[in-house]
Amino acid sequence: MLKRASAMNKTEKKPGVRGSRTGRPIMVLLDLLGRRWSLRILWELRDKPLTSRALRATCDEASPTVLQARLSELREAGFVELLPAGGYGLTGLGRELNETFLPLHRFAERWSKSH
Repeated sequence: MLKRASAMNKTEKKPGVRGSRTGRPIMVLLDLLGRRWSLRILWELRDKPLTSRALRATCDEASPTVLQARLSELREAGFVELLPAGGYGLTGLGRELNETFLPLHRFAERWSKSH
């Protein structure tokens, strides 16, 4: 039984990562966050859930097709959820990820004032 489980683990595919064959967790995360609109979606959902239409408006009228693709990827990754009342919100994991952006946000604010 142990050998079979071990063999199955070796055949499981790691998530695809552009420019990397390792599938290391940090590379997978950076690949996802580096896709157009991913970070913006997470940032816009930081304070409250938004409908697709409201999210599109806050994302400078991003293409509906691209926006939905990113929402699907972020949902699959466990950062965003479709809420029963409608709209999208951050999961606990998504809120935790957004908290890691706050020091960078504060730095960006200071930096923008100096330049």
